[in-house]
Amino acid sequence: MKVLIADDHRLIIEGVKLKLAELDPAVETVVAMNLDELDRMTATHADSLDLALVDITMPGTQGHQHVSRLRAQAPALPVIVLSGSEDVDLMRSLMEIGVLGFIPKAYSPEVMLSAIRLVLAGGIYIPPLLLANAQAQGWQPAETAAPPPDPTQAIDGLRRLLTERQIDVMRLLSQGKPNKLIARDLGISEGTVKIHLAAIFRALNVRNRVEAVVASRKLQGL
Repeated sequence: MKVLIADDHRLIIEGVKLKLAELDPAVETVVAMNLDELDRMTATHADSLDLALVDITMPGTQGHQHVSRLRAQAPALPVIVLSGSEDVDLMRSLMEIGVLGFIPKAYSPEVMLSAIRLVLAGGIYIPPLLLANAQAQGWQPAETAAPPPDPTQAIDGLRRLLTERQIDVMRLLSQGKPNKLIARDLGISEGTVKIHLAAIFRALNVRNRVEAVVASRKLQGL
């Protein structure tokens, strides 16, 4: 698994790396500590990234324009914002532009890890503060993904929902390979394969591995 960490505090970066290693011991990270580095890392690694963890305030940033630009540059990349702020209006604005999670830095590392697992499995992490506010005001986060595609369509339709690494997993899945061989072929852990499979099941609108194999074999261009 390959994760972009964008934050200007080295202590935060090293702490996040330690928690990510609990998710996948072989996790690879790329780091950006300012806006220029974020743009450069995105341009260089966008196609191989599985997740981006982005601070809302770094040198060179204005508001959350850098998050909007990241979403535009890599629309299939799951983005989670890490922030020292607990402003529900900020949370809401970010969720509405397609951010899949907002984690206040005051939260525990275990909460962060649970949120990352949820997002990698195809879900959305809404912090309790925003959830309570949303329930009080009747607000719901905007839909961040297109409806599940027709399995007979070309693979291009799934690239809006899945990362390139998840497409690679689906390609090997369609060949009937078990998780162990998929992990070996891609140089990732079996745990990471399972996380990717959950997102693939959701994108294909299937319930299990057998249905996913059948659906993936119908895709044109896979």
